[in-house]
Amino acid sequence: MTGLLIAGAVLLFVAASQIFWVRQVRAALVWLVSSRRWQVLLGALGLAVYIALPLYNVLGGGGRPSPTRLTWQAAVLQAPFWWWIVCSLAGFGLVILFWSTDRLVQGILAAYRRRLAPPPKADPPSPGRRRFLERTAVAVSAAPFVAGAYGLLYGRLDLETPHRRISLKRLPKPFHGFRIAQLSDIHIGPFMTEEEIRRWVAITNELKPDLVVLTGDFVTWKPAPQEAVVRALSGFRAPFGVFGCLGNHEIYAVVEDSITRLFAAQNIRILRRERVPVQVNGETLNLIGVDFQSVQRLGRLGEGLVPKYLEGVQPLVQPDTVNILLSHNPNTFDRAAELGIDLSLAGHTHGGQITLEFIHPSLTPSRLITRYTKGWFQKGEAQLYVNSGIGTILAPIRFAAPPEITLLELVREG
Repeated sequence: MTGLLIAGAVLLFVAASQIFWVRQVRAALVWLVSSRRWQVLLGALGLAVYIALPLYNVLGGGGRPSPTRLTWQAAVLQAPFWWWIVCSLAGFGLVILFWSTDRLVQGILAAYRRRLAPPPKADPPSPGRRRFLERTAVAVSAAPFVAGAYGLLYGRLDLETPHRRISLKRLPKPFHGFRIAQLSDIHIGPFMTEEEIRRWVAITNELKPDLVVLTGDFVTWKPAPQEAVVRALSGFRAPFGVFGCLGNHEIYAVVEDSITRLFAAQNIRILRRERVPVQVNGETLNLIGVDFQSVQRLGRLGEGLVPKYLEGVQPLVQPDTVNILLSHNPNTFDRAAELGIDLSLAGHTHGGQITLEFIHPSLTPSRLITRYTKGWFQKGEAQLYVNSGIGTILAPIRFAAPPEITLLELVREG
């Protein structure tokens, strides 16, 4: 019953937002175009586009473009649809917030005035003030459209390469200064093409890492692009190799086994509840990898569902050396800390992908699935780094959550 109420509220919000914006666009058209004939023609054209884009994307047409290169269908039919959906909903939310705040303030002021001196008769609402508020609300609600265009055309490609020093108490001396490059959430597709991934690989190589780790979500929904993403990621150069783990989208696309074999053919080892020693001058780091797991039901059939995080991993932990865990889901961190794992590397969140964390840390969609949203965290002696990834899902937009290739430098504590 609760689920139905939530679904109904969401549908009502979506419907109300679209009615609001259709009226705003119609009013703008009437204001900009004086000819009645052109108003009708442009209105009919706009309505046709408005109907065609959802039909193409929702009814399966959005799956037609090649998943490994940018096509005209993706650029003309998919990107505008997702830009409109995200921005129209965000803009309508701002309108509601604006009007609710105004009504609250006006109510408080009215109560305050009545307390001082009760008016003999209520004044009618000012038409001038009403028009000012309407124009201000529309202007404020247009901000998401500008931000969305920025995130679509620039923000999703504005790569950052943060350098983080990780101090580890048990780090063997030969590993002091050891450099690990982390990439996550590739999501190959028309907006993260094979060619673009090759460019990210070249940038990673320029960082001169000793080891490269890949923390899952190489594909999104379909198995077809798995060969292309493996091919694009095969150009890493790291003297101690390339290792990875699988994400939830490998489960959804049903490619866990096949993509593991494809990576193995390119000398990239996917760790699936297994460990591998990384050795320098007779000293060892213990690298562990696990498949995606969650204690919350995700996917169509609850794939990846586990009763408890990291069950069966304890035998893989080596108590006398530094243990590094590759786990797509950052929610495994608490259990990893209990097991004595020194450093966990995760992804999954996309850094929120579209966030307002610069206003308040809670204003990010990734808070809905984890408190470990992006960046570095510590719990006792255990540490976690959550990579923001380089790809996107659904809307090809990043705002205040730039794509990231992280360079982690291990240093001896003290």
